Amino acid sequence: MKTLNKLIIIALAVLTYSCENILEENISNDTIQILSPVNNSTIESNVVSFKWNTLNGVDKYRIQVYESNQVLILDSLTNKTSITLPLNAGKYIWRVRGENYAYESIYSFPSNFSTSIPNDLTNQQVILISPENNKFLNYINVTLNWEALKNAATYSVRLVNTATSEEIYTKADLTDTSLTLALSILADGTYEWRVKAKNTDTETKQYSARKFNIDTTVPNQPKNILPAANSTQTTNSSTTYTWSIATDIGNAKSPVSYIVEFASDIDFNNIVQTQNTSSTTLQQTFSTTGIYYWRVRAVDGAGNIGTNSTGFKFTVN
Repeated sequence: MKTLNKLIIIALAVLTYSCENILEENISNDTIQILSPVNNSTIESNVVSFKWNTLNGVDKYRIQVYESNQVLILDSLTNKTSITLPLNAGKYIWRVRGENYAYESIYSFPSNFSTSIPNDLTNQQVILISPENNKFLNYINVTLNWEALKNAATYSVRLVNTATSEEIYTKADLTDTSLTLALSILADGTYEWRVKAKNTDTETKQYSARKFNIDTTVPNQPKNILPAANSTQTTNSSTTYTWSIATDIGNAKSPVSYIVEFASDIDFNNIVQTQNTSSTTLQQTFSTTGIYYWRVRAVDGAGNIGTNSTGFKFTVN
């Protein structure tokens, strides 16, 4: 009977795999036709729009962009047939292929192109550096940084509260490529910062934009659940540790992870193990008998550190 069950499981696994391959169209011998930039073209802008034709049977497209010295600067998957990328003046190579669950098409023939930066800023964009898009921060003295745009004389910065769509700060005629926002009006929330470049005759048609989140709210204190205080465990046996935590009440809720500590003393002066996890459970095994204590604290994506839970004692026999 056991042998029969194993054979059935193997057969089902093979059948499932075979069905997935049957349902996916074989695109192994297909090639995608690129639309732009075409081979040996010159783009008079620091922003390049990559476009290609649709290929039947494709779930996603993988686009790769190289500098002329073969250094890979982009390797990205998208379900669209176009992507826009800011690039400095220089020479580049790009290609694209289609992918589905089971197959990959042939890469398009590598296409060479170059970019030059004209005096006219209309079709260009300011390249933003930091903060990264959707970054979580736990302070209000945020410094915005962007790359200098060739032929630009000054920059304009705007800051918008995304919850209210209110423009809460604006600064024009900046000659530097950074700005520190030491603003008391910045509270917990999400903000979009925008930068535009100008020279005597032209300006960028649109603002470059990113978002950042301010989260100064400390995570709640977790509560140990299992194993219960004063429980007993067996050596070399896996034990599941669980805890609960109240929902964050802040306006910007950054992702929460946990630090679980095990110590041989109640004051946690002698920590014997530390584990990190993004869930409220953890599997742990002890191979040495003795009395131990465990506790957990929460850390959010902005760097705020919560209070440790009350330590629970347990004995390993």
